[in-house]
Amino acid sequence: MLKTVGRIYDGIVFGAVFLSGSLIAVGILLVAADVTVRFFGYPSLGFTVAFVEYILLYFVLLAAPYLVRERGHVLTEMVYARLPRRAQRVMEIFVYLVCITVSLIFAYVGADLLIEALEYGYVDERSIDIPYWCLYLFYPPCFLMIAIEFARFLFGVGSLYDKVDNPEAM
Repeated sequence: MLKTVGRIYDGIVFGAVFLSGSLIAVGILLVAADVTVRFFGYPSLGFTVAFVEYILLYFVLLAAPYLVRERGHVLTEMVYARLPRRAQRVMEIFVYLVCITVSLIFAYVGADLLIEALEYGYVDERSIDIPYWCLYLFYPPCFLMIAIEFARFLFGVGSLYDKVDNPEAM
């Protein structure tokens, strides 16, 4: 049963990162289409800027759980590396607990904002009207998944501080 839940969760994380990558492609195509239309003397596509702004938010939120899992985000190890092994573990647990707490707060506040936007029917009025709930749609699930990824580290599934040969790292 637990393996099935784990596989489903993994599918959600990988699906989110796939959707994130797809949104980047859509954003690029929208910008290219807008530039092309303007090049040929037609008016700009009015919705492009608003859509691309939402895409920028969505792709960051959707990719974040995967980046935490793969340790693909910025991590400063200067203090950690100079500590004795026991103090390193204490610091590591502290970092995980802070990250889990902050992620859960963001998930809660995002859910609260989402519910409020749905209840009151707020609209983001720009070149195109977009319901405000669209802005907050991915906050609760993505920040909850980020908290889960940090909890996995906390309970022994790897470490943020493991040395990993990452060809994409600088």
